[in-house]
Amino acid sequence: MTPQNEESKEGHNKKRNSIMNKQNILALALKPAMRVTKFHFGGAIIVMMLAVGLVAASAAPCQVPTASLLVTGLEGATGSTVGPDGALYVTEGVAGRISRVDPQTGEKTTFASGLPQRLPIGLSVGGAIDVAFIDNIAYALVTLVSPDVGGGDVDGIYRVDGPHSLTVVADIGAFNLANQPSGFDIAVPTGLQYALQTYRGGFLVTDGHLNRVLRVTLDGEVTVLIQFDNIVPTGLAVRGNTVYMAEAGPVPHLPQDGKVVSFEPKSPTATVVASGAPLLVDVEFGPGNSLYALSQGIFPVGSPPATPALPNTGALVKVNGDGTFTDVFHPLNQPTSLEFIGNTAYVVTLTGQIWKIDGVSCPP
Repeated sequence: MTPQNEESKEGHNKKRNSIMNKQNILALALKPAMRVTKFHFGGAIIVMMLAVGLVAASAAPCQVPTASLLVTGLEGATGSTVGPDGALYVTEGVAGRISRVDPQTGEKTTFASGLPQRLPIGLSVGGAIDVAFIDNIAYALVTLVSPDVGGGDVDGIYRVDGPHSLTVVADIGAFNLANQPSGFDIAVPTGLQYALQTYRGGFLVTDGHLNRVLRVTLDGEVTVLIQFDNIVPTGLAVRGNTVYMAEAGPVPHLPQDGKVVSFEPKSPTATVVASGAPLLVDVEFGPGNSLYALSQGIFPVGSPPATPALPNTGALVKVNGDGTFTDVFHPLNQPTSLEFIGNTAYVVTLTGQIWKIDGVSCPP
């Protein structure tokens, strides 16, 4: 071997030793999280660091969801949304108002009042039932206040122009009277509108009595987007062009009839996404783009339609890829509406409460 080759070999060895020393220092620094394993292939030594501890840490189970009471004293609370300011907005049908709730402190203030109030007709819903925002303007969905149930107001969508100022932008009751569906019994011709969801610069509205989803524009045009048989559509969520909808199913709201379905604007029918939870009332996307649904619980045997579920039988459930549900948190007492802010779920109940459920899912 020539002196030049010996010099080259010596330089190569120094370089190799330097690299190995750096690797060994890194391995020592990461103990016990890392383990150094040596493999010999053809005389060369390859140092592989296996992040055993780090992998174990990342695979640690999620925390168990915990619930805390955020708000009490709501009057006829049903629908909700997360406003452009990040606060919760909740409809109170008995009081005829929309309340703003700080999601951290639970501080409640009146955002808008003067909406038609729930009528004393023996139902647990009515009046202002849901709320949504378009371009920082709030809109309220109002139901069961028209003359056919003894009221004198409009069933439809009201724009909130100020704390005490409202404008009717869509008369859904009038549309329903002129466009009755068929194939099932109808007790209230104006219907029972349940959920309000923004969609393509306008709204989607479910009608849990007339069994359909309406499309409503800001200038008041109402059309039927999709008509169903007697499946009792309730909550809505939208992702891209796809609409996701919760179904309570017909009375007695059996678990197998509680479904989340999906459809697109021109779909003649809906596709079942998951089924198996009783009396579903809402559906929302949560952490990691996972889909969640809200089960109000077990329907009292022999009760008339629109009767709430038995107390403390409700649950927050997660939609699985195989078409089933996983129970995330129970029991919930007659829940009606679900919202997510980050990894936290907020559940509105008929009992006038908002529950904050932390640790719903591991971060994505």
